[in-house]
Amino acid sequence: MARVLLDTDILSEIVKAKDAVVTARAREYLASEGRFTIPVLAVMEVVYGFQRIGRDDRIDEFRALLNGHDVLVFDTDIAALAGRIYAKLERAGRTVGLTDVMIAAVAVHHGLGIATGNVRHFEAIRDAGYEFDLENWRLASG
Repeated sequence: MARVLLDTDILSEIVKAKDAVVTARAREYLASEGRFTIPVLAVMEVVYGFQRIGRDDRIDEFRALLNGHDVLVFDTDIAALAGRIYAKLERAGRTVGLTDVMIAAVAVHHGLGIATGNVRHFEAIRDAGYEFDLENWRLASG
């Protein structure tokens, strides 16, 4: 199994442990790789979700869960890459959320694939010429 970057939707599902397919894929991945690789942007989005519904207790649990996993930062080089990707998509008339563009830039910069359930968003980025593997963790592996 290849190392992948977790998109926010998959990270959120792992935290909730409600989707049996995602949970099984996460277990399989951890057995192979030993740790998750998470963009700091997904951390922001998960914390935002908990804060929005007033679940400070879940924020603390989530932050503790991050220990032992790799959290990749969004630095100047990745920001410049994200800006190029976002402009290229805009010129092509393809609308993709800015956070997805930023997560894709982290993946491209580090040579990682992306584990997501929002395949369509990331396919647009690949169609724009940026290469990375894409895994839909909402589908049972087989």
